[in-house]
Amino acid sequence: MRSVVGRRWRRESGGKDSRVVAKKFRWGAKSITNKRDNNEDRFMIDPDGRYFIVADGMGGQAAGERASEMASEIVPVELEKRLEFKDESPETVESAIKDAISHANADIMTLAAIDVNSLNMGTTIVLAVAVGESLYVAGVGDSRVYRFADDKLLQLTKDHSLTQALVDAGTISEEDAKTHRFKNVLHRYLGSKEGNNGAEVKMLPLTTGHRYLLCSDGVNEGVEDDQIAEILKRCAEPQEAADELVKASQDGGANDNITCVVVYVD
Repeated sequence: MRSVVGRRWRRESGGKDSRVVAKKFRWGAKSITNKRDNNEDRFMIDPDGRYFIVADGMGGQAAGERASEMASEIVPVELEKRLEFKDESPETVESAIKDAISHANADIMTLAAIDVNSLNMGTTIVLAVAVGESLYVAGVGDSRVYRFADDKLLQLTKDHSLTQALVDAGTISEEDAKTHRFKNVLHRYLGSKEGNNGAEVKMLPLTTGHRYLLCSDGVNEGVEDDQIAEILKRCAEPQEAADELVKASQDGGANDNITCVVVYVD
């Protein structure tokens, strides 16, 4: 996929002198099957740069592909029903994001219950939604959103895995979690009862120069945080960063599908 420049338009208040201000984004994305038989990852990018989504499906046969595809299609529709993507209140945006995720979760659970080929299917999801001068980030599962700013990489979402729960409880260390036998076992994802209330929404200021990465766990399976930071810092174009992150993850021994969406705020 080629890198694209997107613009969001916001009308500022000011009576007859109101003017339209553009905030530019550049983004790039890449998704590969890697060592799997099929690609259960999906990503969705709004052509106008209002939202960015990555989903990583799970389940037998083609069920994982179906779950991630449903999430990446349903959530945008529900967001656009609920938001004008202008200067809406944080409470309105948070409610819209949670409702969209909950709607997708319910539809995935319903299909899994009535279709034998979709039994036990599920998917992770992470998304970034631009509204006004803020970016809202949320996730369910163990796909991630990172921000690179001021030469520092920060993971904005929290993994809903058993290993992260053990880390939070103080039972194991962060280092132990990297190789723990339960590192890929999720206790919260879309397609589960817990998926309805699993999204913690964070609001961040849209700041020139900030760089964001949305990715499936195939990326961080093969790339350490310091390498992610180095690539995001060095690459002038987001598509270049996406390509390098995928290659670095492959070279680092990742087995899963690898998907990343890279967004630069200009």
